[in-house]
Amino acid sequence: METLRILHTNDLHSHFEHFPKIGRYLKKAQADTSVDEVYTFDAGDFMDRSHPLTDATEGQANIKLMNGFDYTAITIGNNEGISNPHWVLEHLFDHAKFPTILANLREEDESMPKWAVGHKILTTKKNTRIALIGLTAAYPMTYGPNHWHVKMLGSTMDQELAKIKDQYDVLILLTHVGLKMDRWLAKNYPQIDLIVGGHSHDLLAHGEKVNRTWITQTGKWGNYVGDIHVELEDHRVTKIVPNTVATASMPAKPEDEAVIQGYYDKGKKLLSERKVADLPEKFTDDKVAAVQVSLDAIANFAKTDLAILSSGLFLTPFKSGVLTQYDLQNALPHPMHVVRSTLKGSDLWRLVMEIEKNRHYLDHFHLQGMSFRGKIFGQMYYKGIKVDMRKRIVYVNGSEIDPEKEYQIACLDHYVLVPFFPTLAIVGENEFLFPQFLREVVGEYLAKKYPLSSRSEVND
Repeated sequence: METLRILHTNDLHSHFEHFPKIGRYLKKAQADTSVDEVYTFDAGDFMDRSHPLTDATEGQANIKLMNGFDYTAITIGNNEGISNPHWVLEHLFDHAKFPTILANLREEDESMPKWAVGHKILTTKKNTRIALIGLTAAYPMTYGPNHWHVKMLGSTMDQELAKIKDQYDVLILLTHVGLKMDRWLAKNYPQIDLIVGGHSHDLLAHGEKVNRTWITQTGKWGNYVGDIHVELEDHRVTKIVPNTVATASMPAKPEDEAVIQGYYDKGKKLLSERKVADLPEKFTDDKVAAVQVSLDAIANFAKTDLAILSSGLFLTPFKSGVLTQYDLQNALPHPMHVVRSTLKGSDLWRLVMEIEKNRHYLDHFHLQGMSFRGKIFGQMYYKGIKVDMRKRIVYVNGSEIDPEKEYQIACLDHYVLVPFFPTLAIVGENEFLFPQFLREVVGEYLAKKYPLSSRSEVND
C-alpha cells in the first residue's frame, strides 16, 4: 500500500492575517513521515490588490510568501488573470519556486504563456505517476480585452487528456472554476480521481463525491486549510479522505500580530510615497465630491458623455491636499474595470428605470463578490442623465431621450455582473476597457485635473 497526504489552499485573496498560522501548519504537515509522500497545492486567487502590499508590489510579495509555503504546484484564479494587466501576469512568476499548471490560457498568438504548463506528471517514491491539470474560470469577455485567449473547459480537457494518455496512474485537477463546474468536470470526466478546487468560496469540510471523483474546496481567505489522506494499491487510488482544518484552531504565536501588521504597514508606506494629485478643499470628507469627479474620470476614460457609479464603491472620501496611491487604494480597493456600453435610447431609458426602481433597496444592500470589496451597494449617481420619475422621462444632456438614438455610457464590469440592471448584460454592447482598473483610471484623471505643485511634491 502507498499513502499520500495532500495539503491545499484556495482563494487566499491576500488575507495575510492567516499566513503565519498557515505557514507553520504546512511546514509541520510537510514533514510528516507517517505517509509516503506529501504534496501541497493552491487553486488560485492567492492575490488580491485590495491589500496595500499586494498592490504596491504587483503581487511579488505574495509570491515571496508563497515560496515559503513550499507548494508542489498551483493554478491561477481570475484575480491573477484579469485583475492584473497582461504584462504584470507575464512577470508575476519570475521568482516563483513552484510550477503554475494552467491548460486553458493562451497568448494572443495561441502560444502557451512562458510561466505556465498545461499539465505536469509527478512520480512518487513508489513510482506512481500522478498527472496534474490546471484550469481557470473561462471568462472570454474579460480575458480577451486583456490580450489573453481563455479556452473552454471541455475542449481543453479533451486535448490535455489526449496528450497524457497512458502516462499517468492518478489524475488530479487544480481548478479555479467553482463548485458547479467542478461537478460538471467530475460527471463528464470520470477518470478524474480528485479535484482541488476554488473560485466559488465553498467550504467542503469533508469533500464532496461525484460518482468516483472527490471534489475539495476550503472556502475563502485562508479560513481553512485542506488536508487529504489518500491510499493506493498497485498505483491505483483505493481511498480518499478529505478534511479541512480551521485556521482559527491553529496555535498563534506572540509575534504573529506584529508580522501581520508589518505586511500592511510596508504596503502602506510604499503606496504613500507615490503621490497622485493635489486636491482642493472641496474634497475634504465629501464622498459625493469623490463620486462626481470619478464619474468624470470614467467618462473621460471611456470617451463618453454619460456615466454611472454607486456610492458604496467609495469606502472613504478623498481628501484635500496631496492624494497618494495609498489614499486611492483605501478609498477604491475594488479590482473593477470600466465598461463602455452602447444602448439604444429605449434601452437606456429602461436601464435608468431599473436603477430608479432599485435605488432605495440598494442604498443599504449588503453585497459580496463580483469584485466588490466594500460593504453596501449604496446610492447610484449619474453623469449627463436626469430623471423625472413622476412623468417617467429621462433627459440626456438636457434633452429628452430619443428612443431610436444610440447612446454610450461609462459604467463598470461590476454593474454588468450584478443582477439588478439586466438591461446592461442582455442588450448592452459592452466593451471592457483594459488594462487600468477603477482606481487607476480615477488616479490618472485626478493627476491631470489637479496636478501636484512643486510645493506639494517637496513638502508632503
